[in-house]
Amino acid sequence: MTDSFYPPRHLYFDGTVKTASGPIFRSINPSTAQPLADIHAASHSDVDNAVQSARRAFPSWSTTPPIARSRILLRAVQLLRERNDEIARTETQDTGKPFSETSTVDVVTGADVLEFFANLVGGGGLNGETTQLREDAWVYTKKESLGVCAGIGAWNYPIQIALWKSAPCLAAGNTMVYKPSEFTPLHAQTLAEIYTEAGMPPGVFNVVNGAGDIGAYLTSHPSIAKVSFTGQVSTGKKVASSAAAGMKYTTMELGGKSPVIVLPDADIDHAVDGAMMANFFSTGQVCTNGTRVFVPKSHKQAFEKKMLEKMQHIRPGDLMDMNTNFGPLVSEVHYEKVLRYIRHGQDVDKARLICGGPEKPEAIEGMEDGYWVKPTVFTDCTDSMKIVQEEIFGPVMAILIYDTVEEAISRANATPLGLAAGVFTKDLNLAHKVVTKLEAGITWVNTWGESPAEMSVGGWKQSGLGVENGKRGLEAWVRNKSTLIDMSGTVPTVFAKI
Repeated sequence: MTDSFYPPRHLYFDGTVKTASGPIFRSINPSTAQPLADIHAASHSDVDNAVQSARRAFPSWSTTPPIARSRILLRAVQLLRERNDEIARTETQDTGKPFSETSTVDVVTGADVLEFFANLVGGGGLNGETTQLREDAWVYTKKESLGVCAGIGAWNYPIQIALWKSAPCLAAGNTMVYKPSEFTPLHAQTLAEIYTEAGMPPGVFNVVNGAGDIGAYLTSHPSIAKVSFTGQVSTGKKVASSAAAGMKYTTMELGGKSPVIVLPDADIDHAVDGAMMANFFSTGQVCTNGTRVFVPKSHKQAFEKKMLEKMQHIRPGDLMDMNTNFGPLVSEVHYEKVLRYIRHGQDVDKARLICGGPEKPEAIEGMEDGYWVKPTVFTDCTDSMKIVQEEIFGPVMAILIYDTVEEAISRANATPLGLAAGVFTKDLNLAHKVVTKLEAGITWVNTWGESPAEMSVGGWKQSGLGVENGKRGLEAWVRNKSTLIDMSGTVPTVFAKI
């Protein structure tokens, strides 16, 4: 794949590109380690200006009828779909994900979420409730916008996460200042320009670039009403703590160490397909990855044999080739982190390596400088191993053996995280019983990873706060106002004359 050097990326507020006054950094193509674009970071005063732009836009946008907001968002959906391949190509170069993935998942699912929320608010999704208390008294509720919101994006699904955050936010009548990850920032200005072209008033959606210091300044800004953050647990705790100090609303989508439980009656072929999707899709850089794969002791040999057969179908290579289904890791720092975990699994945990390892794949001619790692499978793992306990966020699977289903459930739950979990079985009655006992906010049966717009998703325990998407996802971007009206003509009082 030939590198492109993109035009510089700047700030975006008041409906147009703005010059930044912070430092300049570069976005890097992970497949080649070559630069892609100069990114102009915001200063604190730039963030202040973007927030002020959003504040100016809020009164008008929040009182725009939901059906009118819906029409603008639906025009943005149309533009996203028309430019799907163009945006996907940029995502591929910025993230290192194959075009076969970005062109069919990233832009598509982001546009689906925007369409879902546009239709939801256009069809009465923001309507309140009315209750008759008695003949002459009523209560009614309203769902009102919060104000200026901050969206902090993640580097693994840039355009999708930007849309997952901005779609319900804007549909509910809020305005947003969005900061993309400094590792994958190229999408943000493009999305802002699409919103503007669709008819979004100036200041409704704004972009600031920068590293963690800019994100921290934005999320702690006194004019921010809500913070929506996607990222690792340790950073999420800091962001949530800062937001709580200012009594801000929050949605936190954090990390996981999710279990895949292969039940004794499962079809091994299907279970291996599911486990591979749970570990190697997006080169393992997915929050919901099912990296702890629990297999019945009696099925261990058959499962491992089938796994090794199917690993041959993982194809690294030219990222624009639609047959390529495996890319590099997103950055040099993340590459080094994943390598440390693989080496720890070999040298310290003493897990048995049956596939992969710290070397680079063979089929990456001309891209040897990129951040490539082989898809890796460890077996004979135990719950105490570091590679089993900690989120690696890379293509590293740990196979664990169990004797009883109750044992597997107990061990699956023995983690401070609770983002996702999955079960593979032919017995749907058993599947329901097992899923009920799993301590995770997202669960799958006989599949892994699909997250449609209609499905509310969010983590339990330290994996997050609140949900995104689905009807419940809209509730996270509004506040309730209840009004009681008494029509009796008198005012009840305890201070009447005796």
